[in-house]
Amino acid sequence: MREKVTFDNSSTPFMDSLNEKVENYFRENNLIKTGDWRLFSKTVIIIPFHIAFYVLMITLNFNPIFNWISALLLGFSSALIGFNIMHDGSHGGYSGNKFLNLIMAHSMNLLGAEAYFWKTKHNVLHHTYTNIDGMDDDIAKHPLFRFCEQQERKPFHRLQHIYWIILYPFTSIFWVYFTDFQKYFTGEIIKNFKYPKMNFNQHFIFWFTKIAYTYIYFVLPIQMIGVIPTIVCFITMHFVLSIVLIIVFQLAHVVEGPTFASKEEEVIEKEWAIHQVETTANFATDNKIVNWIVGGLNFQVEHHLFPKVSHVHYPALSKFVQETCREFGVPYHNFNTFRSAVVSHVKHLQHLGATA
Repeated sequence: MREKVTFDNSSTPFMDSLNEKVENYFRENNLIKTGDWRLFSKTVIIIPFHIAFYVLMITLNFNPIFNWISALLLGFSSALIGFNIMHDGSHGGYSGNKFLNLIMAHSMNLLGAEAYFWKTKHNVLHHTYTNIDGMDDDIAKHPLFRFCEQQERKPFHRLQHIYWIILYPFTSIFWVYFTDFQKYFTGEIIKNFKYPKMNFNQHFIFWFTKIAYTYIYFVLPIQMIGVIPTIVCFITMHFVLSIVLIIVFQLAHVVEGPTFASKEEEVIEKEWAIHQVETTANFATDNKIVNWIVGGLNFQVEHHLFPKVSHVHYPALSKFVQETCREFGVPYHNFNTFRSAVVSHVKHLQHLGATA
């Protein structure tokens, strides 16, 4: 049995006001809330490039440097798939067609991870219990990191603002070959929170994903370009994928400004929507290149308030969110640049490592 944290939603004036503005926007502009040509064009660009980088990685065996560069680009395109295609699909915002959303959500399996686990840990836990220690898997207790004041400080955390750059690059390998298996065999997404029982098809997809991914990205490349080049390329691909993924997701919540809570509080004395705004941060929202690359995840506040709306609409929704935050006196966290957000993340780690 899991502990339950609840919010005081007896009155929701903030979200009611915001919803009215957003609904009027979509209605007056005759827009659908799911993806449009902007999202679909990303798909037809990213997927072919991902395939091309993979083919180049396993065929350019006349010069290891070219294999390595291809692996680097393959890792980056993998992150683009996660940000732009998988993420909208998993929230049902890619298309109005449920089956197409399901297919796009399972593009995560191209990255070796399991979409079934992701939807529970991300859509349910993270989006409901954002920054609540013990409930939000994104800030789950980690033996090497302290992400919020509610977590116990260890002596070595004093250096976490330094060694993060060494450990973050291992995130996706750890995810694919340890975390997913841990969840699979324990039946828990996070301690005391079990995921719904898997049916036969879900079991099959899990094992097929792990076996196929290992063959495609490790065994076949060994046959094509050799053992050492494959190991170098595999590690390079995952290092790039990891550092891009983890940095973008950390900048959304684990920075200066957003608040944290603990499951021990049991009741959060505010409406859910205000909690989402207070625990979340945006970054580089005026940078169109960053916005295109990260799939609108730099508009993280808007995403948490409207997770089923495609990310292509977030820039337009941002003005309504900011306006409503001013009206209700709710802090709206925003870093003007990507660099300033990264610096804030490092400072946050340093602060938590130095103070009890």
